[in-house]
Amino acid sequence: MNEATNPGQPTDVAVLDSDETTQPALESAGEAGEFGDNMKLTDFIDEFGDGLLSQVKSQNPAIFDPELDEGTAQYQRRKAIMDGLKRQPFKAQADAVQASVKLLVDHNQPAVVINAEMGTGKTMMAICAAAAMQATHPRTIIIAPPHLVYKWRREILETVPGAKVWVLNGPDTLRKLLQLRAMLGLKTTQPEFFVLGRVRMRMGFHWKASFITKKTMVEGQVFEGAACPDCGSFICADDGEGHFMPVSPAFAQVTLGDRRKRCEAETAAGRKCGAALWTLIRSGRAIDSMHDLVLGALKQMPTIGEKTASRLLNTFGEKMLGAMLGDNVYEFLNLMDENGDLVFSDRQATRMERSLANFEFSVGEGGYQPTEFIKRYLPRNYFGLLVVDEGHEYKNEGSAQGQAMGVLASQCQKTLLLTGTLMGGYADDLFHLLWRLNPSAMIEDGFKPSKTGSMGNAAMNFMREHGILKDIYKESGESSHRTAKGKSLTVRTSKAPGFGPVGIMRYVLPNTVFLKLKDIGQKVLPPYEERFIEVAMTTAQQAAYDAMSRSLVQTLKQALALKDSTLLGVVINVLLAWPDCCFRMEVVRHPRTKALLYTQAAIFQEGDTSPKEAELLRICKEEKALGRRVLAYSVYSGTRDTTARLKALLEANGLKVAVLRASVDASKREDWVADQVERGIDVLICNPELVKTGLDLLEFPTIAFMQSGYNVYTVQQAARRSWRIGQKLDVRVLFLGYAGSSQMECLRLMAKKIAVSQSTSGDMPDSGLDVLNDAGDSLEVALAKRLLSEV
Repeated sequence: MNEATNPGQPTDVAVLDSDETTQPALESAGEAGEFGDNMKLTDFIDEFGDGLLSQVKSQNPAIFDPELDEGTAQYQRRKAIMDGLKRQPFKAQADAVQASVKLLVDHNQPAVVINAEMGTGKTMMAICAAAAMQATHPRTIIIAPPHLVYKWRREILETVPGAKVWVLNGPDTLRKLLQLRAMLGLKTTQPEFFVLGRVRMRMGFHWKASFITKKTMVEGQVFEGAACPDCGSFICADDGEGHFMPVSPAFAQVTLGDRRKRCEAETAAGRKCGAALWTLIRSGRAIDSMHDLVLGALKQMPTIGEKTASRLLNTFGEKMLGAMLGDNVYEFLNLMDENGDLVFSDRQATRMERSLANFEFSVGEGGYQPTEFIKRYLPRNYFGLLVVDEGHEYKNEGSAQGQAMGVLASQCQKTLLLTGTLMGGYADDLFHLLWRLNPSAMIEDGFKPSKTGSMGNAAMNFMREHGILKDIYKESGESSHRTAKGKSLTVRTSKAPGFGPVGIMRYVLPNTVFLKLKDIGQKVLPPYEERFIEVAMTTAQQAAYDAMSRSLVQTLKQALALKDSTLLGVVINVLLAWPDCCFRMEVVRHPRTKALLYTQAAIFQEGDTSPKEAELLRICKEEKALGRRVLAYSVYSGTRDTTARLKALLEANGLKVAVLRASVDASKREDWVADQVERGIDVLICNPELVKTGLDLLEFPTIAFMQSGYNVYTVQQAARRSWRIGQKLDVRVLFLGYAGSSQMECLRLMAKKIAVSQSTSGDMPDSGLDVLNDAGDSLEVALAKRLLSEV
């Protein structure tokens, strides 16, 4: 099998104009033979780095330069707005805001990306940008993960004086949107923010048929039919003969309920009635009374049980409590009794405030997809700025939330996308994001949808031009010809990590503001270290793994030779997981035929400790001696659960341990972790997917990855959970991998993908996993490292 790599645009050649700085130096070096026939790349950068840097700066001047821009009227006006906020951004944050607003307003660009490291305060920067644009782009709508909706609301109210925040994330979203439509045309100087949960944003709605029953005489018999509730005209059945629709659940409800129809009858004025023959309904069971609804809502909160909820209802009444829960939940936290004393203690209020991140209460109308309502019933550009939090979550082509984000972006004047990991290593990670943010630029470059609306060809062309595609040729002997033997050549194309410098210069740099935690300065962050630890397997463990690997790989090769790829995922998952899960018997079966492929007995018994577990134990003991807590990540928390075994092992050695599982609701995880810290735990074990966004785990300055997984977003987000503004201790992130196993290949691939991801984030990787990136520096990577070190 031969492999050919097609990187699209060349990524290892740089063509530079000759200038006064570099050309004489190059000529003199060549004449003197200072570097011999071959010149090391590092020597080249050391010798000509300054000239190359000046050339780059002259050919690609920055849109925003604080030293040059601070004298302009626009800069001073925006600075005055930020100076008037309740909370002041750091200097680096303020510069990022100034650059973003200048690009959006002064340069009239449709979208800008703030690609900032986790913990740099992207929420704060977005709020400041919205405040600075309030005069020209009133009304800011924010798409956020559902468990961060109320965090956004809290930070807006704590930052912008006089701000009004609409939370569009609950079952009362439709009522608020209808209220907005009724207020069209009204002028307001009050800053308005609308926070929409991304799950609610894409959710559809439920409806049922809406009609009245009307009787008439047909051929001497009384006919009972369905009629329009507005004009009273009978509704005709879809039989093409004009027959009236009878009133029966099996006919009228089903026929009208399948489609959202409108009345086709003509009114006395000669116009079509057009009334809707459907109405919204709320899914789920009906609530009997307001009392039961409020009682159920109160019991959802921590520290409030049946008795406390009943006492609150008897004291304050369901009407007052319902109004608080539906409109201002923070007023509820400050409830006072008849003596003027607070009902809830500080500890109760703190726990309830954390639980309100995703709390919604409403007695309003049924649900309706907010993006659909905004598109249909609010004028275009009604919202001035769209802020997309965790923007990389909207990169997939067919995802409902990605398409809904694209709809909102098309309805708003400007878009500000926030992310800490702009891309996951592949060029097509960016394609659909770029299309949703700035479709006109993509069409201008020739990336257009097909006649049927498909973006498949455009995405593939984008990959060919700016990414890396591998064409894999397979040649095999064939004897199927009638008169002679021949050979068959098949070609398969797959993508590989990589993004060309032309793509970065064309699509990333002109529209992206970069910010690293180290750029904030002002000693707000402690040192950060990433380190890879290679763990050797025991002799028995290594021998069993090698035998399993040889057998399964041979079986896989035989299956692939027969064009059967169903074993691919099974073999890879087993070889990745077994070294960490060899405390249990491994039975490998064919996913389709269920045939037994391999059986491996357990290597470690219940009381034994595997090498990687022993390494984690050593780390946890050392950190506890220093007064530091450890956050341990394990991707095997389901069928191959390793978390229970890790918990038992650590507790047997005198450590207090808690395991965060998916059964803890996302909205309650922050409160749950806070409770465990109050209990005095030393180690928290969880799957990194559970905490990759939204949680500030400052109490855990040491993070240990037992496995990494393949997801670049998850690894990069989870690794920075504790290195955030407010952290006082040094942060250590450790990656553990078994030597001589497939885990090492997994980590190498992750290192390469992180290298590409960081190349589009304004930085080059010098992380713990970078030591495994044996692909070698291409010219632009080595050049960027040197140039960035000089800045």
